[in-house]
Amino acid sequence: MLALGIDVGGTNIRFGVFDGHQLIHTSRLEANLSQACRDVSADSAAFAVVHILSSEIVKIIEKHPTIQAVGIGFPGFIHPDSKNIIQSPNLPGLSYFDLRGELSTVLNLPVTIENDANAAAYGEYCLADKPEGGLIYLGLGTGVGGGLVVGGKLYTGQHGFAMEAGHIIIEPNGRQCGCGNKGCMEQYASASGVAMSYFNATQQRLSAHQIAELADSGDKAAIEAYLLAANALAQALASIAKVLDIKNVVIGGGMTAAWPLMQQAFKTRLDADLIPALRDGIQVKISTAEDTAGMLGAAMLARKHSTL
Repeated sequence: MLALGIDVGGTNIRFGVFDGHQLIHTSRLEANLSQACRDVSADSAAFAVVHILSSEIVKIIEKHPTIQAVGIGFPGFIHPDSKNIIQSPNLPGLSYFDLRGELSTVLNLPVTIENDANAAAYGEYCLADKPEGGLIYLGLGTGVGGGLVVGGKLYTGQHGFAMEAGHIIIEPNGRQCGCGNKGCMEQYASASGVAMSYFNATQQRLSAHQIAELADSGDKAAIEAYLLAANALAQALASIAKVLDIKNVVIGGGMTAAWPLMQQAFKTRLDADLIPALRDGIQVKISTAEDTAGMLGAAMLARKHSTL
């Protein structure tokens, strides 16, 4: 059974056709959904998302007509029962939007939708041969997402908001976050957070990638921006680990390309913030799945739900 897994980001969308765990087709579409959903009505934002996604999906199905299910990892808060998109901080025009229903009607196929970090968490869980104790996933991108798999199932919580790790407050009254609070971890540990840290120090607007290059060359402000990110991430993970006591942790997302800049500071802060009994009980690994985990997780969830 072929399944299409889609990983939706603010500026690009990745598509993968899977036969079991095997990726047999992949493509990427550059589409600035963040811009398309900003400063417009909810209806206009919804129309833009459906049009962009359905147009590309139809092209892929024409090449792979035996696709039987579509899964989407989407950035935002997903209702646990209706699977409506309640809110997407990085795609601000969307509000209580039934993307699953809209696409199912257009495609005449079962569509599954899940938070993008949850989809990536499930993908990493499958790639890790489904570890018995479960898995915690943290994804570092434009924001910071989190996912938790326990007993072979995603744990999304009573309201669907479990593991919103990026919105753990690590700096009271700190930087304003798109969720409405201040001092959330993703305002420091994400790509946009690193860019903000560097801007605050230098008044220069650069991307996280450019800042990483400067840090490699010894730029002090760039180094400090990544040290701040590492400490914020470790502080949040220590809190999560003390609550959940799960051994396997995977960190993924585009920011991991700069992990050498963060690794030592992250480990030092994590060890300092964990209770002693847990310091040797948490195994943190950097994802080797590149762009695959989110697509795979979405496809596996689509396949699972279509056979229920």
